Amino acid sequence: MTELSASAPVSTPQPGAAEYPGLDAWRDLPVVQQPTWQDSKVYESSLAELSSLPPLVFAGEVDVLRGRLAEAAEGRAFLLQGGDCAETFEGATADKISARVRTILQMAVVLTYGASLPVIKMGRMAGQFAKPRSSNDETRDGVTLPAYRGDMVNGFDFTPETRGHDASRLVRAYHTSASTLNLIRAFTQGGFADLRLVHHWNKGFTANPAHSRYESLAREIDRAVRFMDACGADFEALKRVEFFASHEALVLDYERALTRIDSRTGLPYDTSGHFLWIGERTRQIDGAHVDFLSRVRNPIGVKLGPTSTADDALRLIDKLDPEREPGRLTFITRMGAGNIREKLPPLVEKVTASGAKVLWVTDPMHGNTVTSPNGYKTRNFDDVIDEVRGFFEVHKGLGTFPGGMHMEMTGDDVAECLGGADPIDQDAFLDRYESVCDPRLNHMQSLEMAFLVAGALAKRS
Repeated sequence: MTELSASAPVSTPQPGAAEYPGLDAWRDLPVVQQPTWQDSKVYESSLAELSSLPPLVFAGEVDVLRGRLAEAAEGRAFLLQGGDCAETFEGATADKISARVRTILQMAVVLTYGASLPVIKMGRMAGQFAKPRSSNDETRDGVTLPAYRGDMVNGFDFTPETRGHDASRLVRAYHTSASTLNLIRAFTQGGFADLRLVHHWNKGFTANPAHSRYESLAREIDRAVRFMDACGADFEALKRVEFFASHEALVLDYERALTRIDSRTGLPYDTSGHFLWIGERTRQIDGAHVDFLSRVRNPIGVKLGPTSTADDALRLIDKLDPEREPGRLTFITRMGAGNIREKLPPLVEKVTASGAKVLWVTDPMHGNTVTSPNGYKTRNFDDVIDEVRGFFEVHKGLGTFPGGMHMEMTGDDVAECLGGADPIDQDAFLDRYESVCDPRLNHMQSLEMAFLVAGALAKRS
């Protein structure tokens, strides 16, 4: 999956982890947002199959990522994490996966130039098949069925057969993730990520009159690329990039079944992805999700919304990162544009004063969700940008490092979020709204976000 250094060799965690102490303690704790599986025999056979399958990622790759995130926590790298709100099995096509990877690579080139720092590239991909919901049920025209919880659990079509919680989907999620990872590996190691090619794509973006204000930055990057070429830079080495996979660790049966014991260290790794995060709805300090993820060696993220307190953050650090290990814990803040400047500073101040080395990342999407006049769930691009600006302002004021962005985005020409330099209006939703859950920035809006943030990063340096 990644190009690994000699100091961090790939190791294959061993199947099964039943003997490792504490890994099943979560089963006796309060647990929320879990499916109610219909058929116990299908459930048991699906988990048995998952437990015997090869890991999706390797412990050595996870260790490399933890090292990269440690650099970001120290202010020496920047994390770009993006992808679908909820992946679908049908959406795992070569065209859609390549479009997402391409968009992240394009954004990363711009951010690397703006920050003058390495950019860690991470997809919300190859595992983002489950979503928490505010209600267990959905009612349409007087008919009530279970809410859609992502393709890992049930289907989107509003029928009793499709909306039942089917554990065989866990196995299909594994195989779809495996094929997605294979494609990502091919794209990022086979020349698709060539710096010159990615920069050429970005020149096409700025050629659009709607994006002309970003042309000066694109010209600066162009001069830098030509300067590197004139100096004899090894562009062959720049054809390959590291690219990591992440998802919300929501369905604990799936995460537990893919946990393996590393043959080098004897420690458990959740091999469903490199980076896993705990959502705003599942971060209870005495709950099952926090307990389970406290016991695996993956780097862990936690979403913090506007109701989060500094004491909440400190307790999560004690539970998830008791050794205060840089790269282990990332706080992903999702406050909303109207809250970020007020709610974030107390958290950052107290965490910093505690001596913990967490990575601070902004999720400017989830706190800015509204309903459009024609009934679609959407987000205003200006609100998303304002939360990012607020995130940078808070960290600048406190002298701390704004370490990354976590975005719901796609490489496709969808219409789900309002606004942008080449604006999307609500009428476009009728033909181009494709998300099965939350609205995403489209390809052009994502690149515009990268150019805006690059400017902020350049000013910071």
